[in-house]
Amino acid sequence: MPYQNLDAQLSEAEVQAVKAAFDTIREKLPFLVSLTPAERRSLFKAGPDSLSFVQNSLQAAQNNPGVLPGNFDQQGFGRDVALCAALTDVGTQAAQLAAQIEDTRLAVGSEAMRQATEAYTYFKTAAKTTPGMRPVVEQLAERFKKSKAKPAGSTG
Repeated sequence: MPYQNLDAQLSEAEVQAVKAAFDTIREKLPFLVSLTPAERRSLFKAGPDSLSFVQNSLQAAQNNPGVLPGNFDQQGFGRDVALCAALTDVGTQAAQLAAQIEDTRLAVGSEAMRQATEAYTYFKTAAKTTPGMRPVVEQLAERFKKSKAKPAGSTG
């Protein structure tokens, strides 16, 4: 769907239902891991482009079992290949959904920011003549204040 100004709502119940769906996904994938940056660097990378090589290697192993040493876990290899393929498929869908969520958040955040700055302009104008508006404008102005930190080595 092409982007246009969004006019949607997400109730607290809907938010909770989405979070519950994520919990269900985590329950279905109890073996998921979180790697440290060092662990990520140390691993042999087998992304989506390597999947066909991995699958072809499994097929060759299954067709030529006598070539592999006896301690080679061919069944474990098969399970790893199947899981890698399934996670590649699921990961692609998850990445697409994550990108859509982020794009939508970015778009609606932009709309909200544009409206907030428009309202801020009206509040600044109203503060000139409306008693009690000055604190509102000062609070909102915090968003636009630059850091008053002095550069290192400066005096005064």
